[in-house]
Amino acid sequence: MTASPLLSRPGAVQEEGGSVAVHYGDPLREQRTLAEGAGLVDRSDRDVLVVPGADRLSWLHSITSQHFERMADGAGSEALVLSPNGHVEHHLVVAELAGTTWADVEPGTGAALLGYLERMRFMLRVEPALVTDAWAVLSVVGPQAPAVVAAAGLPAPERQYAVVPSGTGFVRRMPPLGDGGSAVFDVLVARAELAATADRLLAAGARPSGSSAYEALRVEARRPRFGVDSDHRTIPNELQWLTTAVHLEKGCYRGQETVARVHNLGRPPRRLVLLHLDGISEDLPAPGADVLAGTRTVGRVGTVVRHHELGVVALALVKQSVAPDTALTVAGSSAAMDPDDAPAEVDDTRAAARDRVRAVRSATIGR
Repeated sequence: MTASPLLSRPGAVQEEGGSVAVHYGDPLREQRTLAEGAGLVDRSDRDVLVVPGADRLSWLHSITSQHFERMADGAGSEALVLSPNGHVEHHLVVAELAGTTWADVEPGTGAALLGYLERMRFMLRVEPALVTDAWAVLSVVGPQAPAVVAAAGLPAPERQYAVVPSGTGFVRRMPPLGDGGSAVFDVLVARAELAATADRLLAAGARPSGSSAYEALRVEARRPRFGVDSDHRTIPNELQWLTTAVHLEKGCYRGQETVARVHNLGRPPRRLVLLHLDGISEDLPAPGADVLAGTRTVGRVGTVVRHHELGVVALALVKQSVAPDTALTVAGSSAAMDPDDAPAEVDDTRAAARDRVRAVRSATIGR
């Protein structure tokens, strides 16, 4: 993909192998901006698809995990495409507006999703298309984001997933990041208007913030990222996608049997947790690195970040049998599960888990 025009801004450092800024010179300060003020994050590397056509909602309803038939104009949501065995193959963030369903997805995954949609068209009145070259996503994040968006003359929806038209694009409110206090507004704009829209938001009070700041607050909020925090075995029940991207009362769709069976049993094979790492190594573990309990592999890490308050933390999928106070290692670093991610039935181990976190994080004090 062509490099974003926002990379020409002062201090911009390009994401390795990517097309947007990973930071603008001070990653930790940019995290604090998203946690306490309002930052503008360039997310124009995301792929964008459109699905117009009279049959689009009933069609998407039949091939994804979401209840599209009830989706009203001006509504948004998340949705999954699952394999026949219930494994996650695609994650979509969607918006329904003026007779077209929009979806933005992870960078580089749009072509594969379009290929799947094309195979499922049959004789229906739908025209899915990949439009990444024409459209781009910006995100305004932080407690002051609603005021900044409004000051820029853009709509600031109050409800999560609400979508309001803006020019030729739209503004969509997403669930908050960080500790829950950082509001998120996704702004879809014509790619030709990307720089001008960014200028408008910066003039309204947003500060340039790189993708690493966004990722840090996303990890804190336990919001998974497809292909990083998920693997080929991931089912929705292991992640919060079960509540944000799956409609548990809708009819048949591919992979539904697995989702329903595991939901009824109430115990998926793995669960997503936040791990605290000792941070002694300068090199962060790569996504997919094993989580070990002694010599036994009990999970895999996804996104690993340096958080401005929490230190080195990671999202990880671990086996249900792993107790919250278990001593863990990842790529040679000591790790401890956040006690807030303990299953409800083992609340009595939370104190021990907190002790493990304190012991791991103490390794970085004074560094």
